[in-house]
Amino acid sequence: MAKSQAVLEVAGREVTITNPDKVFFPQAGHTKLDLAKYYAAVAESEPFFQKRAPEQHPDWIETVELSFPSGRTAREIVVRDAAQLLWIVNLGCIDLNPHPVRADDLEHPDELRVDLDPGPGTAWDDIRRVALIVRDVLTEHQLRGWPKTSGSRGMHVYVRIERRWSFDQVRRATLALAREVERRAPELATSKWWKEERHGVFLDYNQNAKDRTVASAWSVRPTPDARVSMPLEWDEVAGCDPATFTLVTAPARLAERGDAAAAIDAAPGSLDRLLSLSAAQEAAGLGDAPWPPHYKKQSDEPPRVAPSRRKRAHAADSANPTKTGSGRRRSTQPLITVAKARHKEDALAGLERWKARHPAAAALLQVDDVLVDSMRGRSSTWTRIRVNLRHVPENERVAEEAPDPDYDPWRDVDPARRESRAPKTRSSS
Repeated sequence: MAKSQAVLEVAGREVTITNPDKVFFPQAGHTKLDLAKYYAAVAESEPFFQKRAPEQHPDWIETVELSFPSGRTAREIVVRDAAQLLWIVNLGCIDLNPHPVRADDLEHPDELRVDLDPGPGTAWDDIRRVALIVRDVLTEHQLRGWPKTSGSRGMHVYVRIERRWSFDQVRRATLALAREVERRAPELATSKWWKEERHGVFLDYNQNAKDRTVASAWSVRPTPDARVSMPLEWDEVAGCDPATFTLVTAPARLAERGDAAAAIDAAPGSLDRLLSLSAAQEAAGLGDAPWPPHYKKQSDEPPRVAPSRRKRAHAADSANPTKTGSGRRRSTQPLITVAKARHKEDALAGLERWKARHPAAAALLQVDDVLVDSMRGRSSTWTRIRVNLRHVPENERVAEEAPDPDYDPWRDVDPARRESRAPKTRSSS
């Protein structure tokens, strides 16, 4: 029996939506077709998205290859019209997380992103108050911020910038901004990387490091109520309620009020003043701040160890100066295996099922958090997919489950021989 499908005509093309009745949001009852129709309705509001490109795709799908600090590369889709966008949605993509670069220049961001990440117990009113301080600091440094709800618990402020600074410089400028906001509102905001040192609203400067992505404006998030990351006017921030912006309500708002971020490309700004602020902070003793763990250690970066662990290690070393390590390598990353399959496409399908089962964790994954490994089997390779949960709060991390699928090329091999044949890995993502 043939599977059901629907066809939507957008951007001069007919795009097929397979399994249109598949429920993506069980609580709200929204289906895959509902999601596709939503993106068709708002597609003109955001001209640039990216998603990892499958090996087989139509010739009208544009791709570009990105490289990451880990040394891996990935070919991703550049979406320029509604047809390409719906083709991505049909793959099962719920929210769109673009890189802050354009396809013709992958090394110079055109966007600085301020990510306001609320800590446990932080009130929504505190997030709005910090956002308004961010606006003031940006204005004083001759930059315009464009606010939006994150579609989850936080807010984002985007700044369109000229494409003449590196990722490291954009990150450094954002760190300077975060420290200035913290200086002005130390009871509300923090720029501290280590969770044990944070309080209130964390300004995540590392979201501007290369390979980090943030949900786009108008993106639907994998929340039970299908919330949308909604662009706002600044005079709306103080009284906005993120729960009012959903897959159902957002198209009507767009039709009635237009896109609050429509003019973001009109006047790219300069980072010169924020970088001067950074230099002044450095002269006052504030050097670089910690980077995410998979980045190369920077020359002026502080230790990548939580302060409490440094204290414990120092105390232990003081008590036992002759103690040495075990010599065994231990992983410092929260990796879980989600799929093992004979064929890569089956493993990728298993990854999508895992994401559907755990949408909250999936929404926090960055591009480099999904590891697709080609493993050597008995006579051919097979595929293992692991997920790094480093960006998921520890108390919200998903427990490792039996891989789906759970292929084992050695299942029928004599156990003694099996132990002597450790699989070799070649990462492809």
